[in-house]
Amino acid sequence: MSRVRIGIFLVAAGFPGRPQGRVLRDCVEAIAVAEEAGFDDAWIAEHHFMSYGVCPSAATLAAVALGRTRTIGVGTAVSVLSTQHPVALAEQAAMLHHLSGGRFTLGVGRGGPWVDLEVFGTGLERFERGFAESLDLLCRALEQRTVSAEGEFFRFREVAMVPAASMRPVVACTSPETTRLAAARGLPMLLGMHVDDAGKAAMLAGYDAARPPAPGAAPPGAARHVAAVVGYVADSTRAAVRELKAAMPRWLEPGLDGYVPVDGRRRPVRDVGEYVDFLTGVHPVGDADHCVETIRRTREATGLEHLILMVEGAGEHARTLENIRRLGAEVLPRLGG
Repeated sequence: MSRVRIGIFLVAAGFPGRPQGRVLRDCVEAIAVAEEAGFDDAWIAEHHFMSYGVCPSAATLAAVALGRTRTIGVGTAVSVLSTQHPVALAEQAAMLHHLSGGRFTLGVGRGGPWVDLEVFGTGLERFERGFAESLDLLCRALEQRTVSAEGEFFRFREVAMVPAASMRPVVACTSPETTRLAAARGLPMLLGMHVDDAGKAAMLAGYDAARPPAPGAAPPGAARHVAAVVGYVADSTRAAVRELKAAMPRWLEPGLDGYVPVDGRRRPVRDVGEYVDFLTGVHPVGDADHCVETIRRTREATGLEHLILMVEGAGEHARTLENIRRLGAEVLPRLGG
């Protein structure tokens, strides 16, 4: 069995009392420390107008991190495609690809029916009906030297892509519809922290079932899917769970309240205590032995070869850095092929 790839996942979590500019600078330092600790890559989330995540441009933060590092891969998890022009995003991705020597990966997602759509003027219709068109235009802009559009949401003459690149995005999938869309285009999925191993396995099976047969194509399951999980190591599993249960609600309670629907629809409400219980119960949160065993179990149950660990759960930056270093020293060396 090949070596599992392990990265870190940074939400740029706005814990109470932490200055937002400091959070962003701390993310860059965390990525540099992750490089030293031996992680394969680091992935950055994008959110708007909320404390859940205070990074409104994952590509911008990725650019800074790529400039401060030399070997670690950096990706967006995700850049929200529903509020950006696909060609403009492709231009940014191409620049980062060339400037980093190929270390950048673009992850994109549909996003949600939030007020972002109103502020940026893209509208609910493009969110609800236009994701496939946006994704297809993005892929053409990342793969071709010229691009044009004759769709419902994008119409423009042929233009040159400068700089041109050869890239394929990763697509965040939380629904069967988006899973089928990614499968039809042969794009790898990014799976979220909110699903357990059984849920991840079901989404992977759905992807394989929707993947159209093609002569000479790689077999189902060969795409390099990525899955986000919480990762936190302590001296004992009881201590790790206790620390996250004490810290994470302070961030999640106000953070999740920041999701404001654009059209007055009722926002889904999650019981924060139950959610933290779930996260600490199914993900690698514990002593080093428990973390290693949990990652191995996820790999065996799903076949996933690439996990990214959300490392900010304890809230304090010093503890985040300690967590990254301990994961690198106590967990990563035991996950070889």
